[in-house]
Amino acid sequence: MKKYCEECGREVETKIIIKRESYDVCGEAIEVEAQILVCAECGEEFYCEELDNATLINAYNKYRRKHKLLLPEEIRKIRVQYGLSQRSFAKLLNWGDKTIFRYENGSIQDKAHNSLLLFLREPKNMRTYLTENEAALDERQMAKLLDTVDQLEQDREYRIGRRFFHLFFTNVPCEENGFKAFDYDKFCAMVLFFAHKSSELLKTKLMKLLNYSDMIFYKENGISISGARYVHLPYGPVPENFDILFGTMAADHIAHIEVFYDNGYEKHQVIPECDIPEGILTAEELDVLERIYAKFADFGSVDISNYSHKEKGYSSTKKGEIISYAYAKDIQLN
Repeated sequence: MKKYCEECGREVETKIIIKRESYDVCGEAIEVEAQILVCAECGEEFYCEELDNATLINAYNKYRRKHKLLLPEEIRKIRVQYGLSQRSFAKLLNWGDKTIFRYENGSIQDKAHNSLLLFLREPKNMRTYLTENEAALDERQMAKLLDTVDQLEQDREYRIGRRFFHLFFTNVPCEENGFKAFDYDKFCAMVLFFAHKSSELLKTKLMKLLNYSDMIFYKENGISISGARYVHLPYGPVPENFDILFGTMAADHIAHIEVFYDNGYEKHQVIPECDIPEGILTAEELDVLERIYAKFADFGSVDISNYSHKEKGYSSTKKGEIISYAYAKDIQLN
């Protein structure tokens, strides 16, 4: 693309550079990597509405992730699952006519509104809300909404999928799972621990943190934390059937993976959707998680992947094979 450059005094070729910029979002300075259109000869910066808007959206979304606020598309998804228009949804919530429109188009919602939207994401909670609150909907709209709630609660596909979920994970303690039946609640708590500790945790790094946590706890206590089995894959050890696990966590609104692009690279960021539940992890388990986090705090995804490749359990197995907890004794993190 060519543009007229005031500095050069003529039309010049342009290029896009990456630059750290700070944006004021709700009174808070948010730093993001901005794509800037510049003169290829002198570096003069040009205004580009498309790039500037994309950077502003990134800043707003980074603020949302930091403060655990729903993204615009997530708000729209909640509304759409109940078959409501923006106007009807606003009336149901006793909000202003344009409020939902603004939220779905990028305006940042306040925390009270966000909490209510999170609550209403679950159909059973919507039923509770309708029972305990006076909604400004007519009888026909209310009847239709209640019927939708019934269908969502009785979703046969969801219930069947939930039942089959357990078939993918062994309940028989053995050396491959650290002599512990798979514990979904502990696995989720581990994911939430690392997701809350790291501001921008990528999925690849999380996989390794989980592996090291289970292996070190097994080395010291003779049993794993989660009971997960870990498979040898090109980027290092990963929990067996991790796609099913993360899909289930997303459906349960525990954590989900958000895809974004950074300087042309696709990245998968882990986004927690709730706090770490109390009483799930023991003090000893939390101690191991803290030590693993501290050890790898400054490691990027590539760094920790390369580090894991040097472990005997990884080098002694082939792609697709289970890495036995027997190899935990060979791990030295000091």
